[in-house]
Amino acid sequence: MKLLSAASALLPALILLISALLAARRCNAFDAFAAGAEEGIGMLKRLLPTLCGLLCATAMLRASGLPEAIAALLRPITEPLGIPEACVTLFLLRPFSGSASLALAKDCMSAAGVDSFAGRVAAVLMSASETTLYTAAVYSAAAGRRVSRYVILCGLAGDLAAMVFSVLCVRGLQ
Repeated sequence: MKLLSAASALLPALILLISALLAARRCNAFDAFAAGAEEGIGMLKRLLPTLCGLLCATAMLRASGLPEAIAALLRPITEPLGIPEACVTLFLLRPFSGSASLALAKDCMSAAGVDSFAGRVAAVLMSASETTLYTAAVYSAAAGRRVSRYVILCGLAGDLAAMVFSVLCVRGLQ
């Protein structure tokens, strides 16, 4: 119960601290807020087309069945390595979309069970990898710069390492 009362006092304390700092610096809080909101709206205008395009492309990719077809083609490689079939599609979509990969992880855990090998691999992968292409697209749109191919290659190499090590770690813990 003490933790709950300390947590509920945190937000008012933070508001008081910020107010005290603004008063000490003699800063007009509303003007600072309005300037920040204006900057945020400008960033939203730059990011929105990129986000809409990426989300639409991910939805079309998932609806097309292409990830499942690629997973079926990779079965001769993934099966001998002991990679759960339910996780292969998750491996393929994770670099593109967090929400799509979260839905696939949920499906994987629902089908195989949360404490199953596939469920644990999905959980470790979700925490160990990044939505590389999504992140690169958003950052490049926010900065107004083109993403270097090395950034994408390094990010995808990190995702591949996360995929391999998620299987190895879960296998090692069983």
